[in-house]
Amino acid sequence: MSDTAKAPKASIVIPVYNEEGILETAINDLLVRFPEQLPDCTFEIIVTENGSTDDTLEIAYALERKHESVRVLHSPEPNYGRALRRGMLEARGTYVLCDEIDICDVGFHGRALQILDADQADLVVGSKAHPDANDQRPLFRRAGTMVINQMLRVALGFKGTDTHGLKAFHRERMLPVVSRCIVDKDLFASEFVIRAERAQRYSIVEIPIVIHEKRPPSINLTKRVPHVLKNLAKLTWAIRFQGRD
Repeated sequence: MSDTAKAPKASIVIPVYNEEGILETAINDLLVRFPEQLPDCTFEIIVTENGSTDDTLEIAYALERKHESVRVLHSPEPNYGRALRRGMLEARGTYVLCDEIDICDVGFHGRALQILDADQADLVVGSKAHPDANDQRPLFRRAGTMVINQMLRVALGFKGTDTHGLKAFHRERMLPVVSRCIVDKDLFASEFVIRAERAQRYSIVEIPIVIHEKRPPSINLTKRVPHVLKNLAKLTWAIRFQGRD
């Protein structure tokens, strides 16, 4: 999409790392299903690749050359949070839809956009832990979500049911929250939601989602733990002790 083209209504931001196995199929499927289900919504897809060691980047660039609505952002370091943040900041749409390459949930997109269009929320969170959600992931991954949610409640007073994964928000209203975030890696997505909640001037709506695992995580979950704990300590210190809400 050229810089002079009219800005789309929605920007779909998808961080990717070592996703050569599903990237092309997932994006092509999204390019078909999104306009089918939301025919009046102009959109762009931002593939924000970060540090892949396989053919993910080459596949992404090939998709960008083929489809005007696909944009690729490349960052050399594997860093989910930094890649997601960059996609949020460089999005051109009125609304930003944060998705995952193994989900690409157009049903969530449609429900979230309906809420945002009606000005019923500034931020919509697709919750895996909502009472009406259907989380079909392995037990280990479901338990991981429960553990991190409890840690966020204890450390930062989080009141919701989920922070990581599908989100949609009014870009102009929520960019100040993005700019205040201080951590990256996996905890950036959580910080974004928690800062919005703590600000108390943003309307946040959670909606249940159906989720199942299309492939194993691209990064071993146990390897994420040290980064999560380090960033949680950093964020807790900044908010609880330095007053940097």
